[in-house]
Amino acid sequence: MKTMDSYVKDSKLAKQGKMNLEWADMQMGALQKVRERFEKEKPLKGIKVGMALHVTKETGMLVRTLQAGGADVSITGCNPLSTQDDIAAALAEEGVRVFAYKGETNEDYYKFLNLVLDEKPYATIDDGCDLISEIHSKRPDLLEHLIVGTEETTTGLIRLRAMEKDNALKYPIIAVNDNQTKHLFDNYYGTGQSTLDGLFRCTNLLLAGRNFVVVGYGDCGRGIAQRAQGMGSNVIVVEVDPVRALQAHADGYRLLPMVEASKLGDVFVTITGNKHVIDKEHFLLMKNGAVLANSGHFNAEINIAALEENSSGKRRIRWQLDEYQMKNGKKLFLCAEGRLINLSAAEGHPSEVMDLSFCGQALALEYGILNKGKLDAKVHLLPKEVDSQIAQLKLTSLGLTREELTSEQRKYLNSWEEGT
Repeated sequence: MKTMDSYVKDSKLAKQGKMNLEWADMQMGALQKVRERFEKEKPLKGIKVGMALHVTKETGMLVRTLQAGGADVSITGCNPLSTQDDIAAALAEEGVRVFAYKGETNEDYYKFLNLVLDEKPYATIDDGCDLISEIHSKRPDLLEHLIVGTEETTTGLIRLRAMEKDNALKYPIIAVNDNQTKHLFDNYYGTGQSTLDGLFRCTNLLLAGRNFVVVGYGDCGRGIAQRAQGMGSNVIVVEVDPVRALQAHADGYRLLPMVEASKLGDVFVTITGNKHVIDKEHFLLMKNGAVLANSGHFNAEINIAALEENSSGKRRIRWQLDEYQMKNGKKLFLCAEGRLINLSAAEGHPSEVMDLSFCGQALALEYGILNKGKLDAKVHLLPKEVDSQIAQLKLTSLGLTREELTSEQRKYLNSWEEGT
């Protein structure tokens, strides 16, 4: 449904969207504190912000926080299947320029990115680097006015660091994903829980006793493996990095190469940020009835083209679950079209986790604006003290008290003279 300033699926969903925003706000006490300060100080006054994030209830609370700080916000989704249509409708009703609906065509996806860019933002907030990539490849005229950008996820930072290495990055980007308050919580706790949530909504499988293959053992993979194990699964990890592979072994999981894991797995979840980690040779080795899901940002981790080439038929048997009749006589099942399952088939991370991540986004944007002209065109980390501030905001919102160093302890930690 197109309005003058937005494109959403159904504006009638706005009432439900506002109630979901209210529910999210109750779980996001740290972001509430940032919003209260932003309302008083207006650190983003006059700043046009272009956003490409998953349009969820939690993102809606970030939008409201940026607006409280004086920002003029336009937003689109960063994945064709991740938009919550009621939230998009609610934000549009509040006057935000929203271009997003669940199930976007590829044409609309890029059209909407460019509608956000048509507003000529001074700052960008991205999840996956598609907005930043579009600017550099097709809209370089916008670079002149861009002050700063932020990036939410590991996959986006892989792309951004490749751009920096090639001297292709033309404005400063703050790596919000690398905040400790982001990747140690959002990636680990959030992805672990929300991935299984999406898997259950797709399949309603019992995980107890099943062989559960986690492909990739970064922060996200660790969280998924732990929760799958907690549900009674026999967890197998596939990992290329020797340190992470050793960590998976030490955590008690079976470590196998993909070829061997393919023969044993009942459920496969990819979470690598890489391409074709499950490929043609692996499909042909899998058990009849194996379930495939991806929790990485892009739908390239499972080679869907090869899956289709080696199947004789396909049908949708449940919401977001497709059955592939393989030419070798077996059936394989793909969740959520190979897109990130936690947002395509569920609601994404719990609000409590996104509270930390979106405090990071709001404060990173403020930091970038306050340091206008001082940051080189490269990937930057948010200062440690800001990360600590986010954690303290969350502790305070939860009513938790931490220990404090004594003056003697502080002096000891900052000196070298005192030894054994």
